[in-house]
Amino acid sequence: MSTAKRSGPGTVADLRSDTVTKPTRGMRAAMARADVGDDVYGEDRTVRALEERVAGMLGHEAGLFLPSGTMANQVAVQALVPRGGEVLCAADAHFVSYEAGAAAAHGGISTRTWTTHDGLIDVDTITGMIHLAGSFANQTSAVVVEQTANLPGGLIHPLPRLTALHQLATSTGIALHCDGARLWHAHIATGTPLPAYGRLFDTLSVCLSKGLGAPVGSVMVGSSWLVAEARRLRQRAGGAMRQAGVLAAAGLYALDHHVGRLSDDHRRAQHLAAELAHTGVVEPDQVHSNIVVLDLHETRWTAATLVAAAAAQGVLGVAIAPRRVRLVTHLDVTEHHVERVIHIFADLLGRGPSQDDRGRRRSAR
Repeated sequence: MSTAKRSGPGTVADLRSDTVTKPTRGMRAAMARADVGDDVYGEDRTVRALEERVAGMLGHEAGLFLPSGTMANQVAVQALVPRGGEVLCAADAHFVSYEAGAAAAHGGISTRTWTTHDGLIDVDTITGMIHLAGSFANQTSAVVVEQTANLPGGLIHPLPRLTALHQLATSTGIALHCDGARLWHAHIATGTPLPAYGRLFDTLSVCLSKGLGAPVGSVMVGSSWLVAEARRLRQRAGGAMRQAGVLAAAGLYALDHHVGRLSDDHRRAQHLAAELAHTGVVEPDQVHSNIVVLDLHETRWTAATLVAAAAAQGVLGVAIAPRRVRLVTHLDVTEHHVERVIHIFADLLGRGPSQDDRGRRRSAR
């Protein structure tokens, strides 16, 4: 059971992201006890333990501890794709939307993207996009899939679709990478064993600071050869760390204490969506995990004005589009916080933006 120290009722309800969590008392104690060494020399036993454990959980040969999910994605894909190669991914994927153009800038990799009506992968669409060797078009080298899909609302790609994509990749000789920043959520929400996801991809990255409460870090897994190449790429990117066991210990603690409890976050997200369903901005059946997206297209609110109005009352969300607001439940969001969020957003959505709300929007520009 987690030893998290929960925030009191008078604190801000911060639902901007599951990256805002603070290490629990038990996690801090584990970090203080960490057995450390110089990881560049392969001497940090805690880092090695974390890498081996995550690789084993996902059914792969080896793992690599990295400072961030962005770096984990980039070294994995650069290990898979030659310079000048092409990657396919969703148009709103983190890999192309929030990683500062790293694939092109550092890896010489081009990207093409797809869109779907429901935010989930469509294998027929991807099939039609693949360029094989021998054509004048740039050859497709890999496909990146984000599980869960963040901007569509924490949606979980069903295992049969991922299996069909794996079969396509095998038949065409292209590689698959899973940006599994929130793969833990898919595992808990569906009951799908982690190796069942792991065996479908050549490489995967999983985040320890999204949902699991660690202060920093991701782990990339794959074959021993791919991880060795990724380790070289990590060095090139400046991501090699020394006595990183103090951070790896937080990851090990998170795996021991904070994976199973993700069901609490899912339950709270479902409750939040169900209680706001009457406002017309969210459909509870579209909430698969810990992310609730409010669609404001049928209201008088913009995302910026609604976020500002809620923040003035101590509830924090984030605008992910001009008319879309994201709320994320996590380790530091209590039942009390959720009730406050429901009350405040129901009130704001029921009455529409005031002149003061519009003024806050202008002053925030």
